Amino acid sequence: QVQLVESGGGLVQPGGSLRLSCTGSGSTFNMYTMAWYRQAPGKQRELVAQITSRFSTNYGDSVKGRFTISRDSAKNTVSLQMNSLKPEDTAVYYCYFPMYNMWGQGTQVTVSS
Repeated sequence: QVQLVESGGGLVQPGGSLRLSCTGSGSTFNMYTMAWYRQAPGKQRELVAQITSRFSTNYGDSVKGRFTISRDSAKNTVSLQMNSLKPEDTAVYYCYFPMYNMWGQGTQVTVSS
């Protein structure tokens, strides 16, 4: 049974940075694509970034050039480095394991002065 535990959300001023982490249990965590999604109030959940088992990455248009997804196979962790944050980045961010259709519990990111 795979479980996902997220950490790293919080309140940050516009232009600031945050780093989110998602740690997975289970021996298959490193074998498959992982992703980060976000959902702002009143909006649909959207893809932020994804990374394959071979470290190929893909980003949503609104975060390209500002966010970086990475994974540490030794630690079963996928991270999302978020720079140059904007108020419109405010949302609940979710770690997602597509192979098992499994979501993390979500972590709130608020960008506000």
